[in-house]
Amino acid sequence: MRINTMKQLGVLMLALLILSGLHTQAQYATKKVRSKHQQYTDSLKNVEYNYVLPILGQGAYKRGFDIPYPMGVMLNGIWMDQGIDISNMKLGLLTDNKDIPLTDVDEFIGFGDNRNTTYGVNVRPDLWIFPFLNVYGLFGYGTSITEVNLVAPVELKSIVEQNVSTAGVGVMGAFGIGPVWLSVDANWTWNKPELLDDPVLVRVLGLRLGKTWTFKSRPDRNIAVWVGAMRLHMKSETVGAVTMKDALPSETWERLDEIVNNYDQWYDGLHDRVKERVDETALPDIVDSMRDADGSSTIRYGMDKQTVDKWNGVIGMQYQHNKHWMLRTEAGVIGDRKSFMLSLNYRFLGFKK
Repeated sequence: MRINTMKQLGVLMLALLILSGLHTQAQYATKKVRSKHQQYTDSLKNVEYNYVLPILGQGAYKRGFDIPYPMGVMLNGIWMDQGIDISNMKLGLLTDNKDIPLTDVDEFIGFGDNRNTTYGVNVRPDLWIFPFLNVYGLFGYGTSITEVNLVAPVELKSIVEQNVSTAGVGVMGAFGIGPVWLSVDANWTWNKPELLDDPVLVRVLGLRLGKTWTFKSRPDRNIAVWVGAMRLHMKSETVGAVTMKDALPSETWERLDEIVNNYDQWYDGLHDRVKERVDETALPDIVDSMRDADGSSTIRYGMDKQTVDKWNGVIGMQYQHNKHWMLRTEAGVIGDRKSFMLSLNYRFLGFKK
């Protein structure tokens, strides 16, 4: 009874997609070949599809849908730049003779424009479970450069560069709306910067609306373009440690006397009760380590961080040379977050039944 119900549900889902006029690029889902390629469409209907995936693949071919090969591996090169909001700042210090745990300094510290730039590559193996449902993994490595600008109690810039490893999973669905297609893509990745104690969970939601044009002489060759939006949300709490020499650029050490003097003037201007609260934090000891030009001291930090804008707009294009090879590019062009991605995708049929 359960098996029959699942079969009926699968057939119903396929029928609903076919009735909706499914027409997407092979990267995202099945596509109905136009009537001017009638000979190619007829050949699809005669395909005897004896591969395990996608489920309902034979039914899609029988109705003239040109589904992508079910297994693939994509290589992505990515650049991204975005603003970061920082709050709930905590600082601690570790030296040869001091071990100060994290203390709350949020009320004494003010931030300016903070930004993160990331360069990386990742590998994306994927499977079409149904002609309209794809699951995939993400495994990557890259470099993250974070610039933090402190404006109070002193003006100070910190630039931290570190390597980041990434692993995650995702799911994508697609369907047609008349002559265009719509895809919904969600993934969860755990990103481990080398200077943080724990991985950072990042959740991404992508919405894309596009259209595919097929080559007249090659129905298996096409170009697709799309517009869309991406939402990125990261785990807000971050805890880590970095040495002063890695956290502070050379220009900071060059103007060290100015920075320390500005701190002293700020501290001297505080009310006695406020001075007492400052003295309970790690700030005075951190400044003393800077005063001694001790770049080997380790600053501990904890903070809540989030992207300035969770949403940004994207545009993209894909060239499918054949059912094995696709070249794709996408750029984030609207909103605070800017990004660029270049991808090469290879697909294959997989396992026979």
